[in-house]
Amino acid sequence: MHKYTVQVASEQHFALAESICHEMAESAKARGTGIAKRTPEYLQEKMSEGKAIIATDDADGSFVGFCYVETWEHGKFVANSGLIVKPSYRKYGVAKAVKERAFKLSRERFPDAKIIGITTSLAVMKINSDLGYEPTTFAELPVDDNFWKGCESCVNFDILTRTERKICLCTGMIYDPENPDKKTPEEKDEKWLLLKNITDFTRLKKFKEKLLMPFKKKVK
Repeated sequence: MHKYTVQVASEQHFALAESICHEMAESAKARGTGIAKRTPEYLQEKMSEGKAIIATDDADGSFVGFCYVETWEHGKFVANSGLIVKPSYRKYGVAKAVKERAFKLSRERFPDAKIIGITTSLAVMKINSDLGYEPTTFAELPVDDNFWKGCESCVNFDILTRTERKICLCTGMIYDPENPDKKTPEEKDEKWLLLKNITDFTRLKKFKEKLLMPFKKKVK
């Protein structure tokens, strides 16, 4: 694996937008869950606005990892969305490096905003926790329909709609700048001990599936 550089994306990275979109689509297929579908033009817009983070291979300049920043409810909420890492670079800390830089960018550009995210990935949950995010209920997330529109491409969207956006297989997480996490590294590790000790994380997901899949909205 070559060395890579993580930085705020700009117009010089426009040519990589198409390959990033392709990798997002392939990753969604492989995982069986959705990633909000974005066009190369949308990613280029984020790059031109200075609201995207990209990791590139130092040898050939190819895309290695990517993430972009979105705002909701007039800047009240910020989401670091579309995190993707090229398969050959996974398990080398790229996701963590990209997320950390996206978090820093979000705090710089929107210091008063709550930073939010929803994910089924244990690895992303752990990265978020290290950054100061806390698990939260969906009720604490944006009510803006456009925020939830990104979930429409997910195979679990039906669960989200049937529960009236109260619960899904994803876990909601939030960083509140007015109540920053003061926990020590040891306390953070203890909070995630349950997840770390599950030898097969899919067992936890399957438990949630059994709990949620039979759910049917009551007829009034």
